[in-house]
Amino acid sequence: MGGLFGVVSDKNCAKTLFYGTDYHSHLGTENAGMALFGDGGFTNTIHSISQAQFKSRFADEYGGMKGRMGIGAIDDESPQPLIIRSKFGTYALAVTGLIANKDDLAGKLLREGASFSEMADGGVNSVELVAKLINRGENLVDGIMQMQQAIEGSVCLLLMTREGIYVARDRYGRFPLIIGREIRTDGSLSGHAAATESSSFPNLGYEQVLSLGPGEIVRLDGMGIRKEQPTSKEKHVCAFLWIYTGYPASVYEGITVENARERCGRAMARGDDVEADLVTGVPDSGVGHAIGYAMESGLPFRRPLVKYTPGYGRSYTPPSQNIRDLVATMKLSAIRDVILGSRMVVCEDSIVRGTQLKNYTIRKLWDNGAKEIHIRPACPPLMFPCIYASSTRSVSELAAHRAIRDIEGTTSERFDDYLDHHSVRYRNMVEWIRRELDVTSLKYLHIEEMIAAIGLPEEQLCLYCWRGR
Repeated sequence: MGGLFGVVSDKNCAKTLFYGTDYHSHLGTENAGMALFGDGGFTNTIHSISQAQFKSRFADEYGGMKGRMGIGAIDDESPQPLIIRSKFGTYALAVTGLIANKDDLAGKLLREGASFSEMADGGVNSVELVAKLINRGENLVDGIMQMQQAIEGSVCLLLMTREGIYVARDRYGRFPLIIGREIRTDGSLSGHAAATESSSFPNLGYEQVLSLGPGEIVRLDGMGIRKEQPTSKEKHVCAFLWIYTGYPASVYEGITVENARERCGRAMARGDDVEADLVTGVPDSGVGHAIGYAMESGLPFRRPLVKYTPGYGRSYTPPSQNIRDLVATMKLSAIRDVILGSRMVVCEDSIVRGTQLKNYTIRKLWDNGAKEIHIRPACPPLMFPCIYASSTRSVSELAAHRAIRDIEGTTSERFDDYLDHHSVRYRNMVEWIRRELDVTSLKYLHIEEMIAAIGLPEEQLCLYCWRGR
């Protein structure tokens, strides 16, 4: 998915930019960078973070960086932020999201005589592509709006000029962009920040003042917040933010992630009649769901698996299966005295591929003497790869599709039957996944229960990865 952080201040903001960007480390594992504007003009620094955490890669640099404005990004697709020279002057650009028609757009621009200097994994850098699309507009705001219309997918961005930072949320608000104001007790002019995760604000001395709406564009500068383009009416926020992607302390659309996860857990417990000795969550994102399950069921919450945090991020985000497997192997430590002889409900945010859950989580529980393992994912089976963010890219990766292929002998065209949790086909698919995982029982949260737990109207949520529309 990726994360963005930007800051405008009347003093050197390098430290705030460094830590604010770092607070988005859970959203990416491949590329990170920062760009500042100060007396010396624009400067930027970009590093791979595939083998090191953000702080360790940038700690020696940020202390020497100076500027009153800055933007930062952590992203799995393209190295950034880039500094762009254009007809609008020089600006720095950071982008998150996914452009599904990137190759088509790049090909069209090339045929028109454009050239690309930045490459990412052998292809066009998405940030440079976005810049070229923006530069076709009459002005920056018009260019951003034209770019959003041209792309298929989703793009949020921070664009820093000499005058301020333009903050633009994607057309349908699938991913968040939050504005914060610096809290100052002396009455002096407050700085402002923009972030993907609102949880980045409090420890840096900022309070949330605005959540951008779908397609909304604002500019942050020394005078405060200036609206450049109003929000659109149509909203489809990624439901997976509350289930897995988002940080527990973050708030999207007025709904705290941790509270939504606890409600998911409560819903799972209300629909369950399994007898067990304890409930636990797969660290970290499964923990909130498990706490809710424990509160509703009365079962004790315990930790048979603990995460060794330093150096190990999420096993879902790295693009390489080998890296995902390594992270999944190393990050969880089993506590045998808690596991031995226990019947346990194990709450998980989701089952995507299922291979890591089976090979590196469930296996550790069985090997340490678990008596029963009951898996409870906090969302329905994932049926379609996301076309709005860089995550699961292939249908064949998904556990549900492996089950359907095995059951049907081919890829079924009768998806509706497998999406309906009342159908025989759905039950057969879940039973296939249960056997594949080698667990005592498997029961998914139904989509209606998940929507209710999040708390937004169904029509305001993006449910593409479950419904394909």
